[in-house]
Amino acid sequence: MAALAVTACSFSGMAQVKMPAPSSTQTIKQDFGMGSIELTYSRPNAKGRKVYGDLVPFGKLWRTGANAATRLRFTDMVELGGKKIDSGTYVLYTIPGNDSWEIVINKGISNWGVDGYKESDDVCRFKVEPVKMKQKLETFTMQFADIKAESCALHIMWEKTAVSIPVTTNIKDRLRAQIEAALQGDKKPHWQAAQFYNEYDNNKAKALEQCTKATDANPTAFWIWLYKARIQSDMGDMAGAKESATKSLELSKAAKNDDYVKMNEELLKKLK
Repeated sequence: MAALAVTACSFSGMAQVKMPAPSSTQTIKQDFGMGSIELTYSRPNAKGRKVYGDLVPFGKLWRTGANAATRLRFTDMVELGGKKIDSGTYVLYTIPGNDSWEIVINKGISNWGVDGYKESDDVCRFKVEPVKMKQKLETFTMQFADIKAESCALHIMWEKTAVSIPVTTNIKDRLRAQIEAALQGDKKPHWQAAQFYNEYDNNKAKALEQCTKATDANPTAFWIWLYKARIQSDMGDMAGAKESATKSLELSKAAKNDDYVKMNEELLKKLK
């Protein structure tokens, strides 16, 4: 009985040891468009093995990592490879090839790896071309890159191979509706409207009009004065741009904001 007790204590002690996972899990959340994307995947190491064409066979469905199938969660509608994807959680499978990879978005979120995969659960499939990297990457890595208002890329990288999955969304029409509705209300978002018309609608005249109303409402907002100066410069009104930048410089110095002081000084040099 004593021996059994010692053995039980030994197993109990061993159970308390937490070993690092051979393939660590990473979760990345990226704000995108009017929502966000969350990626959860496991990261195996090459450990001296040849990866693609061997450890990861060409032409076969891959969980895109290790352990459970890689998951993607979208809080807003997006397009992947030109295919519309509703908000929700999906599994990301890939079929690697030497000259082409097939990307598979699937509904099988309870699948362990490729176990349980059903083609009938596919939401979309499309192909991307792999590229060769100069340096070898030991750990399987996925990341979001080239983040813009309506586009980004999901990079898959391991060994010396990388693929890029294009992700897009359409927020311009929804933003326009929100801006135009808000401008009819009591608290008018002139500053946000100026940014929308300048950066999304490419309507410099409307952007300048809203910038002027924004500075009227908040005359010490040095950041808006600088924005206005840049719009005026883009429209060819150098005198107006110089006046606005000078005002912004004065306010920036009063606010002790060195970054804006520098930006205004640089703009004024270009306007001379």
